[in-house]
Amino acid sequence: MSHFWSPLVHQLTPYVPGEQPKLTDLVKLNTNENPYPPSPHVVEAIQAELGGDAARLRLYPDPNADQLRAAIAAHFADCDINPAHIFVGNGSDEVLAHVFMGLLCHGRPVLMPDISYSFYPVYCGLYGIEHRAVPLGDAFDIRIDDYRQDNGGIIIANPNAPTGQLLPLADIERLATQHANSPVVIDEAYIDFANDPVPTAIGLVNRHPNLLVVRTLSKSHALAGLRVGYAIGQPALIEALERIKNSFNSYPLDRLALVAATAAMNDRAHLDTTRRAVMASRQWLTEAMTALGFDVLPSAANFIFARHPQRDAAQLAAALREQRIIVRHFKAARIDQHLRISIGTDLQCRALVDALKSILNP
Repeated sequence: MSHFWSPLVHQLTPYVPGEQPKLTDLVKLNTNENPYPPSPHVVEAIQAELGGDAARLRLYPDPNADQLRAAIAAHFADCDINPAHIFVGNGSDEVLAHVFMGLLCHGRPVLMPDISYSFYPVYCGLYGIEHRAVPLGDAFDIRIDDYRQDNGGIIIANPNAPTGQLLPLADIERLATQHANSPVVIDEAYIDFANDPVPTAIGLVNRHPNLLVVRTLSKSHALAGLRVGYAIGQPALIEALERIKNSFNSYPLDRLALVAATAAMNDRAHLDTTRRAVMASRQWLTEAMTALGFDVLPSAANFIFARHPQRDAAQLAAALREQRIIVRHFKAARIDQHLRISIGTDLQCRALVDALKSILNP
């Protein structure tokens, strides 16, 4: 703390990211990273961009990310998306930051689930935006009718985090229709791990000028280390984000991130293979933990949310850590007896289940 701080700094409660331990030989299931490497075309693209002497790094990257936006548009061509519908940024967190400032700052409360991505209220604190938490149902479900109240915008993660539960597309369309005068933001960080066909809200964008869908390449494309996110909406919404971006940082993505993300978006076969592997492991882990007495919520994400009725969640997390397995435990109300467990490889999932067996039945 310093007297040089601006008054705003004293008021902030920053987001706390998942632990990134420096220890080796860990089974790391706490930050929802993809357990598989990205497309091999990503490596080829980075190597080609670097060349023999990395001379291209002396040049600024494309501020408009034209090639990446074209690749994203091609990926969603079935949804009638073109580059004018697309905004890209330095991870979906930066994209969301611009969304809060550019689309959700209207002097009225932004509505969000009371249990969701904990960065949302942090953005509100940073930008002085009033927000209102809408309670999830007893089954941790999002109830659309509860959002029928005055608002300056609505933001929902779908699948929700940390619960992993999916909101049907019909409910998202109803939300966008009922709140036609408010921005409705759907954060689809985990949607590629939902069942086929992937229930993305991108197909609704052209019918609803107030709807914006935010996505990331961190999870399903295994590029968390490169920080690439994007938003899809009608051009008027995208223009607002571009105006914010170009008033903050015209070059949010470096040259390596741009070519790597483009290669990842173009390799649909790799995406499909790895997402299906994660989905199969999720099913196996859900069944195995249910057999151990855990209550596991239905998940459409690359993690599960579970509790054991007879065991304290914090103690379980600590016991797993002693066996060099790290999962995420939240101390927040209503979910302090749950663990959020990222889906790892089959070997990692088996190691988790074996450890839980030894803890529950010493």
